[in-house]
Amino acid sequence: MSHPFLDLPPLSAERFAAIEDGVARLLDTRQDVLITQGEALLPLEGAIRAAAGPGTVALNVITGPYGQTFGDWLRDAGATVHDLSVPFHTAVTAERIREAFAEHPEIDFVSLVHAEAATGNTNPVAEIGEAVREQGALFYLDAVASVGAEPVLPDAWGVDLCVIGAQKAMGGPAGVSAISVSERAWARMAANPGAPRRSYLSLLDWKERWTDAGRKALPHAPAQLEMLALQACLERIESEGLETVMARHRSAARATRAGAVALGGGLQPYVHEERDAAPVATTLRVPSGVVASQVVERALRSDPALPLAAGGGALAQEMIRVNHYGRDATPGAVQGSLAALGAALAEQGLTVDPAAARRAAEDAWH
Repeated sequence: MSHPFLDLPPLSAERFAAIEDGVARLLDTRQDVLITQGEALLPLEGAIRAAAGPGTVALNVITGPYGQTFGDWLRDAGATVHDLSVPFHTAVTAERIREAFAEHPEIDFVSLVHAEAATGNTNPVAEIGEAVREQGALFYLDAVASVGAEPVLPDAWGVDLCVIGAQKAMGGPAGVSAISVSERAWARMAANPGAPRRSYLSLLDWKERWTDAGRKALPHAPAQLEMLALQACLERIESEGLETVMARHRSAARATRAGAVALGGGLQPYVHEERDAAPVATTLRVPSGVVASQVVERALRSDPALPLAAGGGALAQEMIRVNHYGRDATPGAVQGSLAALGAALAEQGLTVDPAAARRAAEDAWH
């Protein structure tokens, strides 16, 4: 039996390199780009373990759950870590970064999440990058949730290690990811005796066996279906236009936020200030006495395909996520989500105004 996903010819090194070049165009970067064969946690962890060690003094910014994970990895690598935590309903500022540098002038590594889809906030990376450059520290950025929804510009912002994944705003596969690496970052890795080698986590192995070797022979068999899906995803973004794709996400975020406020029922934006809200997903706080996960469960009964989820962990009690990214960055997905949430809240005896929510979302989209 034939199947379009089976019996495909091997992916050539030339095609693999062309897909890497597509990622570089997406990021508008001249840095080395590696496509890593796994979900984005692979390069996120690999980059920290390669670039950080016992001599590293790191500023780890925590604006959501992934920042906490990065701090754990940094400590495991032997780094001295200074955590800078801000409430998850807001964003960090360049001023806070500079204050941390003033308190700990020995900091030489900064880790930051651009957009936290889990909490719905986004950080001003361009301004933060300027502060990091003043310090001379290595800048590590998780842009998995932001790429495709808002600008991600490693070169312009001075980001040394920038990790992306395709599964959110890019509308692509989850099983493959990418990282751009500056010359400073490669030098830091090469000087680190604890950097992974002969390991699936090793970026240096890929650099030596693939990038430095002229990208002529792949070190091992790639995840072919994921690579082809990533290529299709990049081609679709190039065809539609990155600015158009990002504009859809901005519109979806504005419409969801405005519609939720107009809906009533006690729903409020989880991220207080709109300027701090990520275009990739909108988080909402339910009123006291209402359990967010139960509201989402009821809302999904009408349409299980709606991009709704409860917050993770303890946030499942109070947070609803509207994941309007990728193919769901559309008026239909936003309106459907608001209507389903309104019906679920009404079932619990709360007063809602679905018509007002629909009008507010329509007005905000335009």
